[in-house]
Amino acid sequence: MTTSLDSPIKESNIIPFVPTGHFYFTHGIQAFKKRRFQAAVKWLKKAVESDPEEPLYACQLSVIYTELGSYHAANQVLTDVLAKFGKEYVDCYYLMANNYAHLGLLNDAKKYAETYLDQPGDGEFKEAAEQLLAMLESLDEDDGDDDEWAFDDEDDLLIYQETAFYHLEQEEWEEALSILDEMTELFPEFTLARHKYAYALFMNGKQDEAIEIEQKWLEKEPTNIHCHVNLATFLLEQGRSEDAKPHFERLRNVFPMHEQQKLFVAETLARAGYYSEAVERFRMLKGKQVVQRRVYYKWYSIAAYHTGNPSKALHLWEKGCQSFPKLSSEGGPWIHR
Repeated sequence: MTTSLDSPIKESNIIPFVPTGHFYFTHGIQAFKKRRFQAAVKWLKKAVESDPEEPLYACQLSVIYTELGSYHAANQVLTDVLAKFGKEYVDCYYLMANNYAHLGLLNDAKKYAETYLDQPGDGEFKEAAEQLLAMLESLDEDDGDDDEWAFDDEDDLLIYQETAFYHLEQEEWEEALSILDEMTELFPEFTLARHKYAYALFMNGKQDEAIEIEQKWLEKEPTNIHCHVNLATFLLEQGRSEDAKPHFERLRNVFPMHEQQKLFVAETLARAGYYSEAVERFRMLKGKQVVQRRVYYKWYSIAAYHTGNPSKALHLWEKGCQSFPKLSSEGGPWIHR
């Protein structure tokens, strides 16, 4: 059967589907609710590209970046929204303040929180912004020594934490586990003890159990710094560097406010071989309670050595050996890679 070129062509009943920004946005929100953050980023980026005049899509993308710990990326998106749409989206100021606080850029965090509160009306994040500003102002009054190991008004807790810390520093895992187990029962709000318990458990040979503890916690709190620190350390110790990489990458984008957390991140980056970044993090430490610890001397020394500063490395190592004689049995910073 032949068809004449002159015969009319039947119109197709098929209506072509052209995805809209709303289509991509909906899929992005669904992925976000299921905590599939990378997929959510992909969908939201498509939504922004499809409809750049809808600031809601960009704002939601920034929220997902914040969940991922990509605080710089989140603030870049929010800056673009403010530049394009002006003061219509004043919530951006609070979101940026929150991101700067996570990055440890406290002056910027304070500035944007104040800018948000200066806007007319009662914004959705008014109470949260006031709480953030109060916390930032309290940190300004601090002497830099505050960290999660120091609650001076809790004498019993202080005794427990110092005892646990001593055993951890001496690598006396059984003793540390015993103390930390009691701490988690007596002071359930002191969550750092649970993470230190998992660390001691791993180092005491119960690796699978320790990893399971942190993975379950991470499912509930994807941005928990201690989970990423522990899992990065555990997986690296097992030689699973590829599995550890996402945790290291997350920590590279995190600049905590507390000195203790800063030390954890610096140590972990040094373990991963990000020596230059680790050195910068160690230089930022100033609290007495962290710069006199074994891990500080050990990993700062190693990072300094591998960034071309052997004299600094040797000075740190020798000082560490004076306070922690067991460190001398580990050879020196040149042994570790």
